[in-house]
Amino acid sequence: MMRSLLPFQFYTLPPSHHHHHHLLLKHSPNLLLSPVQTFRSPVSLPTPSVQKPSSSFTSFRRYCKLPVQDIRSSMQSRPSSGEIHVITGPMFAGKTTALIRRVQAEQSNGRNVAMIKSDKDTRYGLDAIVTHDGTKMPCMALPELSLFRERLGVESYNKLDVIGIDEAQFFEDLYDFCCNAADRDRKTVIVAGLDGDFLRRRFGTVLDIIPLADTVTKLTATCEFCGQHAFFTLRKTKETQTELIGGADVYMPVCRQHYVDGQLVMEATRIVLDAERPAVV
Repeated sequence: MMRSLLPFQFYTLPPSHHHHHHLLLKHSPNLLLSPVQTFRSPVSLPTPSVQKPSSSFTSFRRYCKLPVQDIRSSMQSRPSSGEIHVITGPMFAGKTTALIRRVQAEQSNGRNVAMIKSDKDTRYGLDAIVTHDGTKMPCMALPELSLFRERLGVESYNKLDVIGIDEAQFFEDLYDFCCNAADRDRKTVIVAGLDGDFLRRRFGTVLDIIPLADTVTKLTATCEFCGQHAFFTLRKTKETQTELIGGADVYMPVCRQHYVDGQLVMEATRIVLDAERPAVV
């Protein structure tokens, strides 16, 4: 019989008349497995001592070509990534004013800034962004944003930190420009524009960049009828095209109730005017 590796041995009984085989377990005192032994090295190896650096840069001082404080300051001053901030709302909500303030604040902090607006907006000229109360800031007027880098110059563009965009709803390439400027070029892009038209439908591509934005600010105006918060823009004229550039002579900010009432009034006025118009023979 073979000696088992387990603490038990198996014994087979002679077969009985029922032809069944039975196994008996018997404790085996002698095992082939020997107990595990540990050995101590005759010579003790010294434990290496590790010197803890006094700061995170101490162990690298001898390899640095610049002083450590210069490295720290350059790492803090250089932006790790770009940013996109969206300012939206109805007309007369102060979007351009908020944009100018944000850009001027960045400029006061020593950052290089530039402003862009659509060349479709010619109300106050093409060389400046102007608010309804007369605040101005120089800008570049463009038909599309893809021309900005070329018009400004590659060297000047690379030095830019902040780009402000006013009347952003007029730029069809707004999404691509913001992606490239923030993700690839590490610029801070501040966008101001309408989110909806006079029919409360999406206007341009401002809503398309909401998923890209770090922050979104929706401003409200004051309803000209009741003085409550105005979320919508009511067109006072009978023109129906989406793009109709104008000021207080064409648009007014209204609350929800007065928007609905105003739309009913405007529709009734159109019906009356159409009825009074002489038929063309």
